[in-house]
Amino acid sequence: MTITFAAVVGPSSTSLAQEEAPAELAPGTVEVAITYCGICATDTHNHTSGGKVPPAVFGHEWTGTITRVADDVTGLEVGRRVLASVGPACGTCAMCRAGHADHCDLAFAEANGVAPGSPVHGGFATSLVVPARRVAPVLDALSDVEAALVEPTAVTFHAVRRTRQRLGAVVVVQGAGPIGLLTAQHARHAGAGRIVVVEPNEARRRAATELGFTEVLAPGDAARDAVLAASDGLGADVLYECTGVAALLQPSAELVRRGGTLSLLGFPMTDSTVSYGDWQVRELTVIGSLAYTHDDFLGAQRAIADGSVRVEGLHTGTIGLGELEAMFAELDSGATEHAKVLVDPRR
Repeated sequence: MTITFAAVVGPSSTSLAQEEAPAELAPGTVEVAITYCGICATDTHNHTSGGKVPPAVFGHEWTGTITRVADDVTGLEVGRRVLASVGPACGTCAMCRAGHADHCDLAFAEANGVAPGSPVHGGFATSLVVPARRVAPVLDALSDVEAALVEPTAVTFHAVRRTRQRLGAVVVVQGAGPIGLLTAQHARHAGAGRIVVVEPNEARRRAATELGFTEVLAPGDAARDAVLAASDGLGADVLYECTGVAALLQPSAELVRRGGTLSLLGFPMTDSTVSYGDWQVRELTVIGSLAYTHDDFLGAQRAIADGSVRVEGLHTGTIGLGELEAMFAELDSGATEHAKVLVDPRR
């Protein structure tokens, strides 16, 4: 069987290539026919940068159906719907042996596409062969579109879990792209008392309102006044920074009350200038968050299944593999109104 996949071949240049599927699967692996693969900002950056991200990460938000299983794999069968995940803590790496299973070296390497056995391409493909520990069964309650949106839901589930947001907290979510909208929903599910969403784009503000958020504002004095009014003039208990805009790091911190928490999800591509003295004097807690653990995928699926987190509205378009390059150009332009675009390799 011939596999068609997308690969970055140069700056702002992505083309389709082909390979033959292995006649026999290597031990411990499964073959998955891809149903959908979501496009995220990491993929767009990889396209524009000419391939600065490991090839296995180019298309990492995928879901599909198992078509073959290696002889030694148990607990998975042909026909099972699965999605991209990371495996459980291995128990043998340096971090696991030191008691830090939530930061397992193997799971972290899997999330970053550099673990042993990582495929030579990602999920922008007709099919993919991956280690069996890298797939998670899809809950029956989820549609295929919902399954394709579990990965970013797990990213944001992980961040809110790490932040340990208190019940009744005054929360600010900076940015209402897919990551911001998912983070806001997890914060609500975790018991936030007030949530202020700050976003410059009108279409994204409208998307936040459609998800039930009532305090959705453009950046500026009105947003700052809303945060102060919600907190009796103190500032936010927690601010989730979801834009990745380096210049916003210090202004975001200034919206947090003394002793509050700044939680970082957006990934800046340049250095940030901050006031270390300000953060120290006000005893801010800063939480960095990247990727996820195996457990986060089950928590994310359950949150979607019970309606606590709604993802269908984030899906704004579906394209085929041959349309990828044009879509990357649109997403990189900043002029798009798309939130989450899914690639259907069968189109």
